[in-house]
Amino acid sequence: MTSTVSRPLRTIRIGSRKSQLALVQTHWVQEQLQKHFPDRQFEVETMSTQGDKILDVALSKIGDKGLFTKELEVGILSKQVDFAVHSLKDLPTKLPEGLILGCVTERVDPADALVVHAKHQDKQLDSLPEGAVIGTSSLRRLAQLRHHFPHLEFKDIRGNLNTRLAKLDAGEYDALILAVAGLQRLGMGDRIQQVIPGEISLHAVGQGALGIECREGDTEILELLKAIEHPPTKARALAERSMLRELEGGCQVPIGVNTSIDHEDNLTLVGMVASLDGKRLIKDTVSGKSSKAEQLGVKLAEKLRSQGAQNILDEILAEIERS
Repeated sequence: MTSTVSRPLRTIRIGSRKSQLALVQTHWVQEQLQKHFPDRQFEVETMSTQGDKILDVALSKIGDKGLFTKELEVGILSKQVDFAVHSLKDLPTKLPEGLILGCVTERVDPADALVVHAKHQDKQLDSLPEGAVIGTSSLRRLAQLRHHFPHLEFKDIRGNLNTRLAKLDAGEYDALILAVAGLQRLGMGDRIQQVIPGEISLHAVGQGALGIECREGDTEILELLKAIEHPPTKARALAERSMLRELEGGCQVPIGVNTSIDHEDNLTLVGMVASLDGKRLIKDTVSGKSSKAEQLGVKLAEKLRSQGAQNILDEILAEIERS
């Protein structure tokens, strides 16, 4: 009688950027998977991306939609890692052949936040003095805030969260606009002066959620990832990403969204496209069953385009290319 020896389960390798926020997010995924699968080994492997290395040029001028993902994607395709954890807002809507969005985790607050210098501790956006300098690297935030607060000044800012906050505290800026989710994940929620309402600033596509990218057809990995998938968040993300993809906008165009799902599983998607000077802002809404999330995104993109959104986006892309 022959005995069969079971082979040890292979170690699962998780790809991550090296930034503090990326590692906090990736270690959270690692811990969740370890809880669900205590007999498996999950290891984190870090990589530097182009977006991490080029810190002296505005994101909109670098021109690569995969700024924070490309090196990780190469790692997945070459089987150096099994999957990569991204802030979903950084993940392009068109993925390289052979890769898929394998999982979306439960979203935390996707709103933008105002963080102020100590001298403005009693202020919010609508009470900051004329000419106050606001730091942001996002054209989406820039366009919407210019629309609502034309008396404020805006200045590009790059670097990780600690670097940006240090520049603010040193007096280079009067305030910054950052993601609520990033501040909270790094234990810096106390720096939030104001959670900016959606009526003023619709958030980025995917903001507040983590997207896990893996090889298409890798059934073992996809089965593991099901344990941390959050279906309502995934439906919202698919609607948002579908709208963005249809408008052919990368992360560096002024496109904002907001999504919600009610108790009857109806998904409402709000979308916005604005000119860089904030003078033109087009906004509309669609609703339908969450199972039709991607179709809703396409429908909203068509509604926005019919109102002039494509003209605005074409002008912005031409302006970025010229500069």
